[in-house]
Amino acid sequence: MKIIILGAGQVGGSLAEHLANEANDITVIDTDSARLRELQDRLDIRTIEGKASYPSALEQAGAQDADMLIAVTNSDEVNMVACQIARTLFNVPTKIARVREHDYLQHNQAIFGDKGIPVDVLISPEELVTQHIKRMIQYPGALQVLDFASGQAQLVAVKAYYGGPLVGREISFLRSHMPNIDTRVAAIFRQDHPMIPKGDTVIEADDEVFFIAARRDIRAVMSELRRLDRSYKRIMIAGGGNIGARLAGSLENDYQVKLIERNMERCNLLARDLNNTIVLHGSASDRDLLVEENIEDTDVFCALTNDDEANIMASMLAKRLGARTVMTLINNPAYVDLVQGGVIDIAISPQQTTIGALLTHVRRGDVAAVHSLRRGAAEALEAVAHGDKRSSRVVGRAIEEIDLPPGSSIGAIIRGSEVLIAHDDLVIENDDHVILFLVDKRRIAEVERLFQVGLAFF
Repeated sequence: MKIIILGAGQVGGSLAEHLANEANDITVIDTDSARLRELQDRLDIRTIEGKASYPSALEQAGAQDADMLIAVTNSDEVNMVACQIARTLFNVPTKIARVREHDYLQHNQAIFGDKGIPVDVLISPEELVTQHIKRMIQYPGALQVLDFASGQAQLVAVKAYYGGPLVGREISFLRSHMPNIDTRVAAIFRQDHPMIPKGDTVIEADDEVFFIAARRDIRAVMSELRRLDRSYKRIMIAGGGNIGARLAGSLENDYQVKLIERNMERCNLLARDLNNTIVLHGSASDRDLLVEENIEDTDVFCALTNDDEANIMASMLAKRLGARTVMTLINNPAYVDLVQGGVIDIAISPQQTTIGALLTHVRRGDVAAVHSLRRGAAEALEAVAHGDKRSSRVVGRAIEEIDLPPGSSIGAIIRGSEVLIAHDDLVIENDDHVILFLVDKRRIAEVERLFQVGLAFF
């Protein structure tokens, strides 16, 4: 595909890297010449220095025959105007825009509808990150929780602990141990190395285990891999920006929520907009404030400011003072692996969350969802099977008959409202949603071809 990316920041740069490695024709537009040089030295892409919304820059990038435009600059307005120009002047088929401002999103159907700004896909990083954090709060002990088929099936990552019923046993034991629950261990990360497990694979303590099951069975499977943590009740949020405010609003009716914000004007606004959240004026790195607000009784401390270093320091302090679980928003990808698993329990990368949503719309074939596993080390995707045995490489075939590329596996199939965990004799039907896992992302193009209709005999 010929793709133009507007914005060479963390998201734009990471997306360019993902897509360039998959043999796409990528052009990046940005005003930062140093950042463009850095990307061009590292990746096989074209770069253009210029304003992302200027017709001349888009024309120079080849917008007249581009398949897709992805606008992820730091300005919502530039992203929206670029999409308008891409359609009006160049008739670009697919236009994706990142929009952060809540005011725009509140009226998105009117603003971005058929008669509004021509954005085909709207990406809101704040909304994506909020939902990501909320799912992990709902499943104490999970490192990652991903939805497929509108949440009918979920993929959950947990760290296997000493003493768990499955630790030291083969995966095949799970089926006999839990005969009434169907699940599949899709991937294991052992000492940072990915594995596609088989029935005789033995789960070891400290393995990061990714399993898929119907939503109703998730907690039961988690209890086999680790001590099931008691439900969270008390949440403390540091930072009252877009993500902190959204998270507080989505949790305040089910949890006891406190929010710390250092800007007094913002505090007053939050206190007015939030109904059941206690809004505190101060710094999340203020030891006396945390102690006064009973940090030792807090189940989850979420550091969600825009400053990575402030988030890390506040999280370390909260953990030291007794917070049970600490989740930290980190924008710099280089920091994520450094801090997670030590004092900080879960590091949240908004870039990885956003890129998964963007890749959903870039994949060839009918792909309903894409998720990065373990901060981009592997990938899970939900592909929809179409056709029949003559026109499709997967429809009408049992899973054991499908020629999957090395390093990939099928975890589950969602058929209507039914979640079917993948077993070798399960036959894929037309319109099934197939959940696949890839530990070698270089094989993505091969997986995409499997789900393209008309390629069965090529």
